[in-house]
Amino acid sequence: MIDKLYIYNSTCVDPYFNIATEKLLLESVEENACILYLWQNQNTVVIGRNQNAWVECRTSLLEEDGGKLARRLSGGGAVFHDVGNLNFTFLMRDEDFDVDRQLSVIQEACASFGLSAEKSGRNDLLVQGYKFSGNAFYHTQGHAYHHGTLLIDADMEKLSRYLTPSKAKLEAKGVASVRSRVTNLKLLSPCITCEMMARQMEKAFEKVYGHDAEKIVLSEKNIEKIKKYTVELSSWNWLYGPRLPFTFSCEERFSWGSISLQLQVESGHIKLAQVYSDAMDWEISDEVTKALLGCRFTCTDMKKAVTDAVVDKDVSFDICKLLEKQDI
Repeated sequence: MIDKLYIYNSTCVDPYFNIATEKLLLESVEENACILYLWQNQNTVVIGRNQNAWVECRTSLLEEDGGKLARRLSGGGAVFHDVGNLNFTFLMRDEDFDVDRQLSVIQEACASFGLSAEKSGRNDLLVQGYKFSGNAFYHTQGHAYHHGTLLIDADMEKLSRYLTPSKAKLEAKGVASVRSRVTNLKLLSPCITCEMMARQMEKAFEKVYGHDAEKIVLSEKNIEKIKKYTVELSSWNWLYGPRLPFTFSCEERFSWGSISLQLQVESGHIKLAQVYSDAMDWEISDEVTKALLGCRFTCTDMKKAVTDAVVDKDVSFDICKLLEKQDI
């Protein structure tokens, strides 16, 4: 039975630090306790544990715009975070995990703004038929969390811009996101802000669980541990490296001939490459194949590899443009 409540409200907007903080809080949650963690990320796409980054997000475009890709511990679909979105996490021991009770905190907070939030399935909350909150869950070694998004005043143009699937032909294993109609709560209650929602979430948390909450202050030891986790959660291996093999293909005709790229990608690197071309210069296929083998599957890395390897610079320029068009 939960009889101790704690609140931690992060002032950091770095996704890797925030997800690392979530991991630390999960490990440290006491018996009969529940932690409400409120946090925000700046210009970030967060994908689920078992998702393929390239299928879910236009990764190169996100990077060019100064955004970040993050992968969380839980499953579920891809979401866009900015400071118009408030993230929440309920952390507790397995025996106290109660999705309905946890969701009722959000419903209570929404009601304070005159908004009636309804549960849809197990993972979403809707207002007037529009999704404003997606939820995901994680359990490990007797500890659990339930986290999700609250769209308050998020940039919907960026959400659509980054979560639009790539134009490339990708065949991948893994869990794909289910797209839903989404809305900002500010459109339904113009006075609402993320700061106001955070305050109402804290009040609703205490009301639903029937106890006063204590604010968490992280120790230096905790912060050092979070920094260690941050390094792990921002690494290439964590973001792109899970063994979710997939194939990629694209093709186009140019003045010098046609070219078709067929790649097999594993752990974020190109393991197999087949390059077909009817160009008069028979060496083009070999040059591109050798350049791409072992290369990281990013537009930047592949373009550099092709530019360095292909002798005919007009040909390498065209292939680079073909790669750019795929919105990888």
